Amino acid sequence: MSNLTELNLSRNEMTDFPLEIQELRQLVKLYMNQNSLKTIPENVFPSLKRLQFLKLSTNRLGKLPQDINKCQNLTYLNLSNNCLRNLEPLVGLPCLKELYVERNQLAELPDMLFQNNCLTQFKANGNPLRKPPEEVCAGGLRDIQIYFTMLEENSLDLYTVKTMFLGSSMAGKSTLCRSLKQGCPVPVAEADRTIGIEITEVESDGVRFLFWDFAGQEEYYITHHVFITAQAFVILAIDLASYQIKDPQSFNEKVGFWIKNIQLKIPDSVVLLVGTHVDQCTNEAEVKEKQKHIEEKVEEMLQRHKFNLNQRRKNLQDKEDPSLYSDQIDQIKRLTEYKLKVLDLVPIDCTKPVDICKLHTNIKNEILNKDTFPYIEQTLPRCYREVETDIQELLKNGDIPQHGIVTQEDLLYELQNRHGALDHDKLKLILQYLHRIGVIIWYKEITELTDSLFVKPSFLISLFKTIVRHDLVEELNAISSVLLKSENALSKHKKRWIRDYEDRATLSNVAIRILVRSEFLKLGFTDEEFIEEMVGSKKREGNILLLLKHFDVCLPCKHNSSLNPKANEFHPEKKWVASDPIVYEPAAWLFPSYLTNNELVQQNWGEDIPEDLNIHVYFLPEIPHGFFHRLVIRICTLYSQYWIGKDQCLFCCGNKRVLLREHCNEEDQFIEIRCKDSDLKTSTDIQKAWQVIKVIMQRLNILTEQWQGLCLFVHSPCKDPGCSEYFEWNDWQDWLEDSETDMFNVGLEEKHTCRNGHRRRTELLFPRTPDA
Repeated sequence: MSNLTELNLSRNEMTDFPLEIQELRQLVKLYMNQNSLKTIPENVFPSLKRLQFLKLSTNRLGKLPQDINKCQNLTYLNLSNNCLRNLEPLVGLPCLKELYVERNQLAELPDMLFQNNCLTQFKANGNPLRKPPEEVCAGGLRDIQIYFTMLEENSLDLYTVKTMFLGSSMAGKSTLCRSLKQGCPVPVAEADRTIGIEITEVESDGVRFLFWDFAGQEEYYITHHVFITAQAFVILAIDLASYQIKDPQSFNEKVGFWIKNIQLKIPDSVVLLVGTHVDQCTNEAEVKEKQKHIEEKVEEMLQRHKFNLNQRRKNLQDKEDPSLYSDQIDQIKRLTEYKLKVLDLVPIDCTKPVDICKLHTNIKNEILNKDTFPYIEQTLPRCYREVETDIQELLKNGDIPQHGIVTQEDLLYELQNRHGALDHDKLKLILQYLHRIGVIIWYKEITELTDSLFVKPSFLISLFKTIVRHDLVEELNAISSVLLKSENALSKHKKRWIRDYEDRATLSNVAIRILVRSEFLKLGFTDEEFIEEMVGSKKREGNILLLLKHFDVCLPCKHNSSLNPKANEFHPEKKWVASDPIVYEPAAWLFPSYLTNNELVQQNWGEDIPEDLNIHVYFLPEIPHGFFHRLVIRICTLYSQYWIGKDQCLFCCGNKRVLLREHCNEEDQFIEIRCKDSDLKTSTDIQKAWQVIKVIMQRLNILTEQWQGLCLFVHSPCKDPGCSEYFEWNDWQDWLEDSETDMFNVGLEEKHTCRNGHRRRTELLFPRTPDA
């Protein structure tokens, strides 16, 4: 086949690279992805002088042939999901535009590779990179090129570990955190326990620890996921005194809940179990018994997770035509490659200096173990650390306000005065790196906050806790009459705020302003212009609410106002301007995670009908905590009319009613999407309903990317009453990604039959018209 220009050998079971390919001298595109290739022989690629596109992702390649750079016309190369440790053979590809090397074993990238002026796309996440660190690579190609430019001047090897303290309320996280920082026992009173997140920095034996102490109450967890990042060291505090071996719920609440959420969010992390309150246990034998029980239960959890994944994969591979399920098989394979490390439990008495010292030594030994922490060492230009030190000095000297919020322009001006050799591009790169490791916070993706930097993250988090907290009712009750009058509010308004929060999970916009303003006064800030920028006014949203909305924590309730007959007319080719610019001021903000029932949703939805369009999106291993309500917020921002409940949401798109329902109390957890049968009178109506469902599933799929340990499967259940059979969507993600088609690839059959013999029109099972 000497004239062949495109060859697709993907998704086979090839272990050896076929030498015959070197004879295909006209080849332009070659797909060899999703096989089992371990090596590629030399003398293949020099013959493929016309080759432009090469896809070798998802194989087992340990190295590349030295002559791959002889493909002088190669523009696209995908090597993701292999075992590569070295990219030097790629240096010298003059036309290479796109290069993907995600999820390999790369520790260093060759600087010569980035002197290629043609390269426009590069991704390398999921590698144990130290040069440049993954936090630099996350910024894209330009950041990597600037990094290597600065590295030529001076470099520094650093050991930095983001250490997150997790665990149930009152487990002793703050005591552990503060005791490790001081090097001796530091008692923490119950009234002084963490609300939100506390951040401290500790240097010990050349290792720099960034301590993040997370509050344990469930109310805070919906904001915690924002700050829980990969390549982290997790210390899970477990109160051994209150732990009950015979009570399964005790393990689930104190250990299981946290392990499952870590496994979903950061499945490649390291977790150290620390047993606290040992001094309150009866004797040493009790401590050892509980320690053994917890370690065995955790190991059982990990093994069960691994077994379930492998069993699911085997079931798909054993199907009559496994090629139909290759995407699902690959997803499960990706999950099995994650190796969550849970270290043995260390029981300590936080009142004894010797135990604090023992824990410190244990942590240091684990951190310096390259097998446990391949990511810890980072090679950085020396100016990175110098800029970070300068920011802290600016804060200490008062050149940056004590709240740590500064404009990009002001901070760059101050830093350039100290580092004349660094232009704005280089300084911005360093600031982005500091944001990714958690030293500062810079939300560039939020348009209104692009110019704002939070160089004191703990202050920002202290503002979050004024709204998202476990004792919000008590805080509302404590609002003084002076603060009420500052917003022209009365005591009766305060009582209504509390009732609305308890009954509807809504919080008045005025109440939010008072709570945040009160926190500013406690912290000693009096700059009225700054306070208004953060808390907002009747004319604009405050930055705090902008952030909480961005993190899918809350949703503005619709402001019911009468239509304005004098409103400006809309013209498609002109920008519309409101006739009355003061149109903000939503009545309140809804916090879906605090809802307790589904009454409103059920009243407006009615009964389920078998002929409703019905999709089940299954989550393996389970639906993450808070996922459903974050999805609800993302979808409700698209539609004007909706009703939200504890685990259900109904919204309207035109005359289409669509219901979302979470099923998390079943063995197979899934989110159900239904469209009302009575709204589907014609095939056109049905296809429009599928378009709405497509938008929902796109939002769902995007949100899923924030949980690395998740895998999704989509089914349409059989519509016959009582039948448990279903129809699988094998290539549903292709349908979501294809913006040009609203039809699903299920063939031309007008009807589909389930395994029990029940038949239904295809358009009621999949987004495809019968005559498509």
